[in-house]
Amino acid sequence: MATPKREGSLEAATRHPLDWKNPEFYDEATVLKEMERVFDLCHGCRRCVSLCNSFPTLFDLVDNSESMEVDGVQKEDYWQVVDHCYLCDLCYMTKCPYTPPHEWNIDFPHLMLRAKAVRFKQHGASMRDKLLSSTDLVGNLAGIPVVSQVVNTLNQNTTFRKGLAKFGVHPNAIVPAYHSKTARQLINAEKTLEPSVAEPTARTTGKVAIFTTCYGNRNTPDTLADLMKVLEHNGLPVALMAKEQCCGMPKLELGDLEAVAAAKEVNIPQMLAMIQDGWDIVAPIPSCVLMFKQELPLMFPEDEGVKRVKQRIFDPFEYLILRHREGKLKTDFKQSLGKVAYHTACHLRVQNIGYKTREMLELIPDTKVELLERCSGHDGTYAVKAEFHEISMKICRPILNKLKQSKPDYYGSDCPMAGDQIENGLDEGADAPTHPLTMLRIAYGL
Repeated sequence: MATPKREGSLEAATRHPLDWKNPEFYDEATVLKEMERVFDLCHGCRRCVSLCNSFPTLFDLVDNSESMEVDGVQKEDYWQVVDHCYLCDLCYMTKCPYTPPHEWNIDFPHLMLRAKAVRFKQHGASMRDKLLSSTDLVGNLAGIPVVSQVVNTLNQNTTFRKGLAKFGVHPNAIVPAYHSKTARQLINAEKTLEPSVAEPTARTTGKVAIFTTCYGNRNTPDTLADLMKVLEHNGLPVALMAKEQCCGMPKLELGDLEAVAAAKEVNIPQMLAMIQDGWDIVAPIPSCVLMFKQELPLMFPEDEGVKRVKQRIFDPFEYLILRHREGKLKTDFKQSLGKVAYHTACHLRVQNIGYKTREMLELIPDTKVELLERCSGHDGTYAVKAEFHEISMKICRPILNKLKQSKPDYYGSDCPMAGDQIENGLDEGADAPTHPLTMLRIAYGL
């Protein structure tokens, strides 16, 4: 007897490898046809309307067309939907009932990624988008001593920001500060524990190699120093890769898959060397962890090195909770945090590891954690761009409303850019965000 068809799927979603080396992957007509198929199914469902601006854009195009169906939407307008997708992955992981193995086989984020790759292959990218996604280049230049002071001062100057708006950067978007003393320098100067003190558990080696990330290294080195202090307080020796570069997520979101592959050729061998020497990898930015856990394995499904790194890279709080469950985490907290409003970043949610940051913070006595689950709308570059900034702040509004009602002692996100986005939407004079790693360092009294 044939299996009856059903609406939606009750099975766990599976992801198909990204066939990006196949020339047909970049065939525009094929991609447009697939977008028409998927858009028609999305139009009949609309569960994802509140996630980002891609879906309202699509549904408005349909509703305002002559037929009020997808066949009434001009193909050139499909690119508006693509522009508003920043690959948060929430539709695939939390909303869509038609992901594989369902017969409709919808993977909206990777369809948008394919469309971005087609456009990049055909037209490249604007100078602004190239620079915004060239995080190592910009960070190294802006992080030069004296230059960093000038750059940071200019980024706070109203007149300069108005001029920068002509380049396509919104004058009200927070641009992160750059530091001449990097996280790599801080960690190398301050780490104290020798590898020999490591105490392994069933899931962890007890030795942590920190992938500092381009953003953590140049923009938030103090947060990385806090991570190191927390790890060493818990008896975990810390090391760094001999070299590293941006994980490639900004280039992925641009559709520049060759640049992603080039970054992989630098990072994976460095990580493998540490893993083979008995080190686990921890990265402080959710998007970077997701790149090594999900995107690179889907781009390079046969690469054994990529598979190995996927197994041994962790979110910091995921790692600490694994240690806690084996009785290897210190809970000698010296200070409560009171009321904490904690925003969980999209790229952390879609790793499907649970709310490890909240679980960790709730171990601190007299600390109450309120979870903020909505997307901040930042993405890393989307909220900075002049044409998208106001929309990004609209996406962030549910978080802002909840935060204003909550009046916490601390607020923050695993993603420092999401933290900046939230701060950007608060009233002038509001407290700055505190990264959860910094909250943990404060609670330990370090």
